[in-house]
Amino acid sequence: MKGIVEGFEEGYCIIEIDGQTTNVPLNQVDSCVKTCDVVDWDGKKWVANRKETEARIKEIKSLMKDVWED
Repeated sequence: MKGIVEGFEEGYCIIEIDGQTTNVPLNQVDSCVKTCDVVDWDGKKWVANRKETEARIKEIKSLMKDVWED
């Protein structure tokens, strides 16, 4: 299972999974996860997927560049 971290609130990590946001208790999220990370469920915790996070950031920057150039 894969998701994107939307943020953190009152002991929860808000993760978007398949277009739906879910409040996940922090004890189920690896401590190095941060907002905007792509995360994977490893069977015990949500862990950051650095490779996919970097690819997502590059794609967003490219899209933003295209918008500002028009």
